[in-house]
Amino acid sequence: MTLAVTPHTQVDRSAGVTAPAGFRAAGVIAGIKPSGKPDLTVVVNDGPEYAAAGVFTTNKVKAAPVLWSQQVLTAGKLKAVVLNSGGANACTGPEGFQDTHKTAEKLADVLRVGAAEIGVCSTGLIGERLQMDKVLPGIDAAVAVLGSTPQHSLDAATAVMTTDNVAKQAVLIHPDGWSIGGFAKGAGMCAPNMATMLSVITTDAVIDQPHLDHVLRNAVGKTFNRLDVDGGTSTNDTVLLLSSGASGVTVTPETFEAALTTLAADLVKQLQADAEGVTKHVSITVKNAATEAEAVAAAKVVAEDNLCKTAFFASDPNWGRIAMAVGNAPTAFDPQLLDITLNGAPICVAGGKGVDRSEADLSGTEIDVVIDLHAGSASATVLTTDLSHAYVEENSAYSS
Repeated sequence: MTLAVTPHTQVDRSAGVTAPAGFRAAGVIAGIKPSGKPDLTVVVNDGPEYAAAGVFTTNKVKAAPVLWSQQVLTAGKLKAVVLNSGGANACTGPEGFQDTHKTAEKLADVLRVGAAEIGVCSTGLIGERLQMDKVLPGIDAAVAVLGSTPQHSLDAATAVMTTDNVAKQAVLIHPDGWSIGGFAKGAGMCAPNMATMLSVITTDAVIDQPHLDHVLRNAVGKTFNRLDVDGGTSTNDTVLLLSSGASGVTVTPETFEAALTTLAADLVKQLQADAEGVTKHVSITVKNAATEAEAVAAAKVVAEDNLCKTAFFASDPNWGRIAMAVGNAPTAFDPQLLDITLNGAPICVAGGKGVDRSEADLSGTEIDVVIDLHAGSASATVLTTDLSHAYVEENSAYSS
């Protein structure tokens, strides 16, 4: 599947982190997961540049790998990232941080670089220490099979999956001779306040670290932060962006931000489509708000409201629930001017009943909600999903 950016540029989901020049990756079975599925990923930047940036969870409870990666990124460069699924290494105390440090040291030793040049990410059950007797040999196994083919990219994206059903990756090849690729994982506990669960993005463009950091934050704010599956901001949320500069093409921050935003938006659409128990893909647009921040806040209240989410699941055009949710948002507007449109049907007009509910057909997978506050000129869109039987069953059947 591709998403048009310009007549000459497309997002392609057949490859990911290894598509940009200068990167190798691998995903292997380390034995961390009892299921025996792939659970350890390594992404290596072979240079010649090593600029890197990251955004992390705003949750006060931060996992050890988040604390580690935040610390090493103060230097603004990474030569490799190691990620594991099957254990979050969150709420594990000083010992958990030591485990993260050992993980970074192990990969650094194998690659003959410094531990302070290694990013670490983990995902899985909170509160349990990692099985280091599986993690450390797993790093050896991953480094032994590093490569830059599309299969290596897919393997890397697969080994970070937890409750995800499919791997999520994408690449954008720019006509000017540089590219950007990445993978993401996340299906539940998704209400990112920086990123989603885990994502690694690579580029062979030449761009300095301060600009890399700036454009990443801007792009995340417009994409990953606009996905809200269930209101849960994870302890481990991380997005890392690595630049090899291997294309030799210097890119303006504006051009790079546009491409990064397009790539990230595609990854977010894949996350939405694979959310836990999803049967509906819901887009909530709030327009004519006083500020963009208020538009986002109103859309998020609707996205997280269980009564709205269950109505979406039932294909029920119950606009009263949406009006109720918007009324609880920290957003200034006149209720007598409120308009709500569901899949093109103006079902609420001027704060009251619009067309008959039967005109709002929500029977398909896609539901488009447009809320007009008539309070300004700002707008924002948040993506969410429905609250289904499957979501409840999946999240009550096991610890996550």
